[in-house]
Amino acid sequence: MIPAKFDYVRPSSVEEAVTALQSAGEDAKILAGGQSLLPVLRLRMAAPSTIIDLGGIPELKRIGEDDQYVMVGAMATHHEVMRNDLVNSHVELIARATETVADPQVRHRGTLGGALAHADPAGDLGAAALAMDAEFVILGAGGTRLVTAADFFQDYFTTAIGEGEILTMIRFPKRSGWKSHYEKFNRVAQAWSMVAVAVALKVDGGTITEARVGLTNMGNVPIRATGVEAALVGKAAGPDVAKAAAEHALEGTSAPSDADAAADYREHLAKVLTGRAVLAAAG
Repeated sequence: MIPAKFDYVRPSSVEEAVTALQSAGEDAKILAGGQSLLPVLRLRMAAPSTIIDLGGIPELKRIGEDDQYVMVGAMATHHEVMRNDLVNSHVELIARATETVADPQVRHRGTLGGALAHADPAGDLGAAALAMDAEFVILGAGGTRLVTAADFFQDYFTTAIGEGEILTMIRFPKRSGWKSHYEKFNRVAQAWSMVAVAVALKVDGGTITEARVGLTNMGNVPIRATGVEAALVGKAAGPDVAKAAAEHALEGTSAPSDADAAADYREHLAKVLTGRAVLAAAG
């Protein structure tokens, strides 16, 4: 199907993009990698008056660092993120989760910021970003504001990005030396996660001193498995500890039932995958 007619704008700076978004009004849509928006346009499930393409803004594609953070521009592609040395050295979990996104074609076009702003609860990057305590830099007419991952994901396909605002960067606190793993269960290769678990561990002398765990597709938003984290800290990494911690995986969740799986099956998967992810991350 052919999309409905729309105006097309390709700004060269974030300031121009915000101005264009303000001028276009509430019917405008932001185009990042297009992997979520373009199929919707083709099916005419959306008919925006204006498309604002962020692909011409170089600063949105940069990946850098300071003493505390790795900073990833919202338009950095999945392929660039998973291959970047800074990401792999300091926030490895993001690279491991990104490796599971769709297929190579999608990873070369899709963007980290676009995927997170889309906020599909079955998407693979939200749980990893939540587990890594990501911070989202959002720009609007009123200036720049910083939103934590805990506040960014608000509901099904809904984030803290307001009308007339653009996600420009995601900041990740450095977790150098941490071990991580993303355990994903899907029906077929390249499919959305039926359930997935993101785990990052700091292990000292065989003892888990810090833990971060996020759950994919166990509610309307990514979920931080704080019960699992608490059950891991201070324990020696091993099968019994992983299994006991996994029993806390369902705390605070609300697994959906859909054509892929019933809620009780997802709950079973969440426990099994949490145990596997903890063991894999601990090595």
